[in-house]
Amino acid sequence: MAGRLRAPTGRYGGKTAEQRQAERRRRFLDAALELFGADPGYRATTVAALSEAAGLSTRQFYEEFHTLEDVLAALHLQVNDWAEAAVLAAFAEAEGRPVAERATAVFRAYAANVTGDPRRIRITFVEIIGVSPRMEEQRLARRSRWVDLICAEAETAAARGEAAPRDYRIAATAFIGSVNGLLHDWSAGWVNATLDEVVDELVRQLLGILRPPGWTPPTT
Repeated sequence: MAGRLRAPTGRYGGKTAEQRQAERRRRFLDAALELFGADPGYRATTVAALSEAAGLSTRQFYEEFHTLEDVLAALHLQVNDWAEAAVLAAFAEAEGRPVAERATAVFRAYAANVTGDPRRIRITFVEIIGVSPRMEEQRLARRSRWVDLICAEAETAAARGEAAPRDYRIAATAFIGSVNGLLHDWSAGWVNATLDEVVDELVRQLLGILRPPGWTPPTT
């Protein structure tokens, strides 16, 4: 697990030990985003190369992390946190709008966040795969959070009479796979479409899940 091997104390250069630690950790993660998310990739990066890219020493690396996998784990969580923050902000801004408008706003926010930097997509959809059982567990746990978010939105829509009332967990899990696959393929240049067209397709798929054939909204 990630963690310092010894706790810093005192001030230096006007910064507390905690501030220096946070800055070093940020520099390592910034360097990892470049090396893991571009070239040469996680598996070809060494502790020495990461430390050099961060402008820090290997000794400082081992004060912050135990292994490169710890860095990948922290970076994967950070990339997901950025996307989640964008989605939650979009949800808040779209509060009270019809479900189709909310879904469009949220997917635009998510797609813009994860595709705005190709390195983030590589971390989330490529570099994390097949590293270790620990990393697979973390990947699935974060995906489960996205499933929970979709289920919560579906339940809210159903309570408003905008969607069919049912258990959405299986459908949401399948839909998350579609979202990840389509955005990855689009970013890799394998889908001939604009990002808006990709988002529109995802919204259509979600609305098809929320409003299956034969379902009619309740009358008021």
